[in-house]
This record gives sequence, structure tokens and C-alpha cells, in this order.
Amino acid sequence: MNSRRFLSALALIALTLTQASAKPSTDPRIAAMVRAVSAADLRAYDNRLVDFYTRNDFSEDLNSPTRGVFAARDWIKSQFEAAAQKSGGRMTVTLDTYLQDKTARTPRPVTESSIIATLAGDAPGPTYVMSSHYDDCDGDCTDGRGQAPGADDNGSGASAVLEAAKVMAPQHFHGTIIFAVFDGEELGLWGSDHFARELKAQGTNVVADLNNDIIGTSNAPAGSADRHTVRVFSEGLIDDAKVSAVNLVGSENDSPSREIARFVKSASEQYVAPMTATLIYRADRFRRGGDQESFTAQGFPAIRFVEIHEDFRHQHQNVRVENGVQYGDLPQYNDWTYLASVTRMNVAALAALALGPNQPAGVAILITGLTNDSTLRWKAAARATSYEIVWRETSAPMWQHSKNVGNVTQATVPVSKDNYILGVRSVDANGLVSPAVYPAAVR
Repeated sequence: MNSRRFLSALALIALTLTQASAKPSTDPRIAAMVRAVSAADLRAYDNRLVDFYTRNDFSEDLNSPTRGVFAARDWIKSQFEAAAQKSGGRMTVTLDTYLQDKTARTPRPVTESSIIATLAGDAPGPTYVMSSHYDDCDGDCTDGRGQAPGADDNGSGASAVLEAAKVMAPQHFHGTIIFAVFDGEELGLWGSDHFARELKAQGTNVVADLNNDIIGTSNAPAGSADRHTVRVFSEGLIDDAKVSAVNLVGSENDSPSREIARFVKSASEQYVAPMTATLIYRADRFRRGGDQESFTAQGFPAIRFVEIHEDFRHQHQNVRVENGVQYGDLPQYNDWTYLASVTRMNVAALAALALGPNQPAGVAILITGLTNDSTLRWKAAARATSYEIVWRETSAPMWQHSKNVGNVTQATVPVSKDNYILGVRSVDANGLVSPAVYPAAVR
């Protein structure tokens, strides 16, 4: 075969493989939940949170029904309980309360109290979390008396979780969904750290945490594409990953969190046009952090949604006008249409996860010989009716190609494992897919 015919044959193989891939299936259940998200309700939630004047951790001693962090907590709990009324008894609402010790940054011990709404799945198995925090800061994060509206940081994220719980509570899911609104984020991720440790101790199989923090406005010029863009941060391989091994196989961008990030981008963009999820391969922004890091610290995959351009005049600022500039995290700077779009992206991704099949386990790529193709094997997954092998160039952020190999647990594709990153994902009877799983190399 001459070189031209050989290249043509390779191109035909690649085209055949790509054409054999299942197109993303639009599920009417997910589409209905996405449509149900209300910008007006999000605005009402956020404005109500601002009405508590401050949600600073150290306002917990105000003992007021209308002001302070615990007044806000009780109201959030009541909103979850209202949503639970439509769940047929499958959603329960609890408080995760404990005493946080004094630290070098804080003046005294303080009671932390997060609100947890759990929507039980129809079958035992994976758990999915959508999270945010409701505490806030003015210019001093230990000031329990000053005005701290917290409309964007993080009334926006808390409102998104409340709205998602409202629209998703009536739906039955295979997996269990936890809607969490944490306390104590601003002073050290306290509430999420406490809860993630509890989940770990209980042996909970947390497949993903979708954390939302500062998602209230794009801060982009009119007509800019950034008005339809949200960042998704995800952490790389950590802890027990050996640098030499990672460098050898090129798996630095295939941590479980980054596979969730790819899934979130694909699923959310499918249902929420023209929104785009920009993948940021970092745990979080410089000098900043978020509750998703409490989950990755316990070995749980997690990502963070955050608006594309932050306006730091409206974060952690005392409310004031200075040199003609308004400072303070006030609700007039939120964009409710943008917040609704990001909330819809969460709902789409979360529903696709909890309605879809489990991920395949024990995924391995066989390296017993020197070949120019790739053989992968895996264990069968609950609700999977077939499996797809996916691959991409080593420099590509998203999966570029896939091949449905049927209801098997081992398959070979004519794709060089030396030249591409490969993975395996499950497909169910409705065409929904699981997040891909990166394979371990096995001789």
C-alpha cells in the first residue's frame, strides 16, 4: 500500500469510529428541570438573604429572628423544607452543627451550622453533591455586627442551590443528591470540611461535588461572549499520585475531578445554550479557595463554578461610597439572567449524573505487548447497556472521539495508546453517559 492509500485508510478508520459514536442524548426530564429554573425566584432568594444585614460567622450570638447568620440559616432551612414537600418523602433536611475552636485568625470559638437537604435515590449507590456557602464578610471577616450584604459572595451560590433543590425535588433519580449550604467558608472552609469528613467516615460514595461560589454576574461588557461564560475550576492529581508515574503516562489532566469537569462542561452546554463552561485546570484562583477543596481533600471529585470576571469592589468590602465609587456586595450588581443560566447548568449536569449510569470500575489499559492499537477492560456498571471508549490528543482538554463497543467488558480500538489519552464511560438505555474513567496501565 502506498503512503497516500495508507493515510486515506487511516482517515477512513478515524471517520468510521467517530461516526459510530452516540450523539449526546437530550433527555426530556433534564430539559424540563432546566426550563423550570426561575430568574425571578433566584432574585427573591438572594434579596431575602441580603435582608439579614449580615451573615458573618460571628453574628451567631445575635439571637435575632431577622438579623444574623442563624436567622439566615433558619430561613434557608425553611426553603429546603418547602421543596421537600414535593419530594414524596424522599428529601430530608438536617443541620450539621458543631463548635469550631478558636484559631489564630479568630477571637473566640464559634458555633457553625450548615444546612443539608438530602434527596434519596431510588437505588443504593453513588451520591452527588451541589454545594455553596451562606456566611459572608464585610471588610473584616470576624466582624459580626457590621453590614455585610453578601449578594454575590455568596448569596448567588446559596440561591442557586435552593432553586436547584426546588426544581429537582419532585423527580426520581437513581443516585442520591445532597444540596448543601455550608457555614464557615470565609474563615477556613469550616462547614464543608466538617461535612466532607463525615461523609468520608460514613463510607459515602461521593462521585462529584458541584460547588457554586460567586456566580451572580459575568461583569462583562455588553455584547461580549463572556456574558455567556462561567469558569469551572478543577484540581489535578494529588496526595498519593507519584510525579514520576504521572509524567510517564501523561495523566496529569485526568484526575477524577477533571473528568467531572469535562462531564459538567459537556452536559451543561448541551442543555443551556449559549452558555459556555471554561475549564480552568487549577484548584481555585490565586489567594482564594472554596468548599470544593474540602471534598478533594477527602478524595472526592469536585469542581467549582465561579463567574468569569470578578469585581473586587463588591467582595469583602465595607458598604461605602469612596471617590464616587460604590463599594459593597450589594444585590444591584447581580445579573439575575446570568445567575439563572449558571443555575441551569448545574441542574443539567447534576441531573445527568444522577439519572445516568454508574461509571465503570476497574478500568485498565493493557500494555502486555508493543502494538499500535489499544485494548481496554473494565467491570460492568449498574444501569449500563453499553460502553464507549473515548480518546483525545494528549494536548486536548476535552474528549474528541468515541466508539460504542457494545455491552462488553473488554474491547480494542485502532488508536495508539502512545499517541492519545483514552478512557471508558458507561451508556444507559436512554443514551445518557457517565463521566469517563481514566485507565490504569496493566501488563
